[in-house]
Amino acid sequence: MSPSSLNKQTFSSRDAVYTTLKQLILSLKLPPGTAISEKEISLEFNVSRTPVRESFVRLSQEGLLEVYPQRGTYVSLIQVDLVEEARFMREQLERAVIRLACVQFPDEHMKILEQNLAQQQECILEPDDDRMFGLDEEFHSTLFAGCNKSNTWSVIQHMNVHLNRSRMLRLSSDHHWDHLLEQHRSMVQAIQQHDAHTAEHIMQEHLHLTVTDLAVLRDTYPSYFQ
Repeated sequence: MSPSSLNKQTFSSRDAVYTTLKQLILSLKLPPGTAISEKEISLEFNVSRTPVRESFVRLSQEGLLEVYPQRGTYVSLIQVDLVEEARFMREQLERAVIRLACVQFPDEHMKILEQNLAQQQECILEPDDDRMFGLDEEFHSTLFAGCNKSNTWSVIQHMNVHLNRSRMLRLSSDHHWDHLLEQHRSMVQAIQQHDAHTAEHIMQEHLHLTVTDLAVLRDTYPSYFQ
């Protein structure tokens, strides 16, 4: 095997391990505090320890793994202060974006929002935590895309790892998602009516749910939080 082929294989393995582990952590299939080892992961993925070690480093840099020399590697606990900071940033930016959407929003993106709402309704009838989380993310990312602010959404994602785990925990622990859907519907209606004041108010209420939910989740799952 040539050096270039070997490098390509290592990169592909590392990328696959990193992506899969990150999804398992964000979806709480690897809950906060879970111990994981390079040896176990390399055996499970049938790869050498090198791509696993590199994935661990990257996930550690993103705040999803804690590496303790001589003690082991653990999925990081959800840091409450980082959840609140990410929520604060999202609130400021999403209130601004939805005001822009009320001024002008492309028809093709409006159709995506409407299709998204229909899929959320299906998900409420047949609960699927991962799908509902994905639809929620798609709804908000579409608002940014329709306002030509997709790069801003990408920046938000870098701070969202702790917030997203608390959101997933909320979705999985309580399948009464009707209120979330109604808020999304009200946002779409406000955009269609060019009612920036109402749209911004609903968005603020929507993102403030995290504050209330976080207090409940900390009481219910104290071992998940730092």
